[in-house]
Amino acid sequence: MSTRVHRRTLLAGFAAVPVIGLLGCDQDRTTAAPISTVGTLDFGNPLVIPPLTTGTVIGGVRTFALRAGPSATEFLPGRTTATWAYSDGRSPARYLGPTLRAQRGEQVRVIVRNDLADSTTVHWHGMHLPARYDGGPHQPIKPGATWSPQWSIEQPAATLWYHPHPHGQTEGQVNRGLAGLFYLEDGSDPDLPHRYGVDDVPLILQDRRFDAAGQFDLNGHAVTGYVGDTILVNGTYNPHLRVTTRRVRLRILNGSSARIYHLAFADNRAFALTGTDAGHLPAPRRIRDLLLSPAERAEIVVDVTAGDRAVLRSIPWNLNMAAPLTDGAGGNDHLDLLQLRADHRLNPSRALPASLTSAASPDTTNVAAERTFVLDGRQINGRPMDMTRIDTVVGAGTCELWTVHNAHNQPHNFHIHGVSFQILPPPASRPDPTLGWKDTVLLAAGETATLAIGFPSYTDARNPYMYHCHLLWHEDEGMMAQFTVVEPGQIATAPRVIPDPHQHG
Repeated sequence: MSTRVHRRTLLAGFAAVPVIGLLGCDQDRTTAAPISTVGTLDFGNPLVIPPLTTGTVIGGVRTFALRAGPSATEFLPGRTTATWAYSDGRSPARYLGPTLRAQRGEQVRVIVRNDLADSTTVHWHGMHLPARYDGGPHQPIKPGATWSPQWSIEQPAATLWYHPHPHGQTEGQVNRGLAGLFYLEDGSDPDLPHRYGVDDVPLILQDRRFDAAGQFDLNGHAVTGYVGDTILVNGTYNPHLRVTTRRVRLRILNGSSARIYHLAFADNRAFALTGTDAGHLPAPRRIRDLLLSPAERAEIVVDVTAGDRAVLRSIPWNLNMAAPLTDGAGGNDHLDLLQLRADHRLNPSRALPASLTSAASPDTTNVAAERTFVLDGRQINGRPMDMTRIDTVVGAGTCELWTVHNAHNQPHNFHIHGVSFQILPPPASRPDPTLGWKDTVLLAAGETATLAIGFPSYTDARNPYMYHCHLLWHEDEGMMAQFTVVEPGQIATAPRVIPDPHQHG
């Protein structure tokens, strides 16, 4: 059984590293035939590693600069593709964005300039921060404008990411290339590999389709959303990663719009799962496969031997859909993704620790509220997204239990802004810390998950956070809702209607 984080098993949202072969471009993937690239790739391209930046400390504030703008990238030999990218001004804009790194306890500021012709936002996915800096659809950045959020890093070490979140336009902007990683560090667990780009390597998984001219073909959807036939890892087609140490830590993000990756190595070797979306597990967990839906992250440590040629692969998965729908969503695809190409002489690595530093589970002995959310069609609890409607009001500093049920005949996942949560496996009354800290959970058709959530101390009755399906087409179609955080004594009087930012400046 695959490792997953939902009600029965560990749905550790996890992204695979890919390289899917170029096999044409279906305009409608709803019932497309399965793809297999097993044995068809030579892994001839070195994996591109996104540039790492720690910004500049100005007046005690770690300050980053990001520019969102057009770019151009050669993915396929001899063809240049028009793309979008984030640049930090230190390295040329190509595709995606730099990896930002900051320490727990620091104040950070990000100066974001929009050099696109369209309005955008930058959402700090997985970050605990005030709602007015969250970068959701209520913080639009107009063309030519600059937005400069500033906040304190007040959460454990984790692999987070950033991406656009404009209402109704998220899928298109992410699919053109706007995404990047944000590493939070806290000095814990020094025995994990930690040399960026050497034995601590980011892997951003995305699927795309190309037209005859080598441009992105972003048309056509399966039931789950946009599903491509060519996979890029960190924007690299047909990649290999040179490995120079006996252990390598892979930080994997499923940056795809809709594709779900079921990861395993071609030789069925075991690897250690050390972290999920929002931080470390209490101890490394040895597994052989891992399922990761869009926006989920996982950290794994892989052992290699001298001369190894280990192939990371995505294999079929079962999310309780009818076979034609599974085919269209890529659920029956066999994909050779990335080759780990070990040197013939490897540098030693530290042994994995028996335990890891992990935050304490939410306290469920004093639950402030229990709520139920039903996912069906493109709605949550029977209502589509309304930018002016506050759907839920919660108390600052409280713990709540949210039960999320997928009543639809296809998979959805559920992401909550501004918080982390743990899963309560039924019939347990407390969360299981071995399932990891999450901010996104995958639900197959008919499945239910109960989430224990500790809400932040940031209060704001008029600036909401979002909760939504992170299959981006579903989100754009309205499968999203809003919540605010207020003092517990002010829940009854908190406003349920707020202005639409696109109509009120």
